[in-house]
Amino acid sequence: MRELPAGDRLGPYEIVAPLGAGAMGVVYRAHDARLGRDVAIKILAGLRDQVQLKRFELEARAAGSLNHPNIVAVHDVGVHENEPYIVSELLEGRTLRSLVETQRPTCQQAIDYAVQLARGLTAAHDKGVVHRDLKPENLFVTVDGRLKISHHRAGRAIQGTCRTGLPRRRWLGAQPPSPG
Repeated sequence: MRELPAGDRLGPYEIVAPLGAGAMGVVYRAHDARLGRDVAIKILAGLRDQVQLKRFELEARAAGSLNHPNIVAVHDVGVHENEPYIVSELLEGRTLRSLVETQRPTCQQAIDYAVQLARGLTAAHDKGVVHRDLKPENLFVTVDGRLKISHHRAGRAIQGTCRTGLPRRRWLGAQPPSPG
């Protein structure tokens, strides 16, 4: 995967600058001239076979179906030079991991983050979406203190009922956590 310099275009998006890189790909700040806003674009590395691309499409659909103040909004998906990308809202702030490594949140802040996390997860679960990679690196705290869940590795759960009549979830793309 080659690095995209400022000024390169990815569909309707103009690359502004790289924001970071990791095992899953590279994230760029980009500008959407159609809507006059900056966005984050994550180009996913290493998704080459049809099974992986299909899973990416399902995950993108699951993430795109969510609309909640504590969940990162997904605006678009696509493929650039055979590499899939996902376009989301651009956040100003830092990951929860980065935050707790440099400053210890107060008890009130920790409770506030936990409540926001619970609200976001509840909204996702209400839509049948289960996050498969929940960790401090995938939780973002904005400069105004809002916690946002990144759902770029979401798994879609299909609703059903078990013999007792209680709701159950069947998992696609991941195994449910083992009890205990």
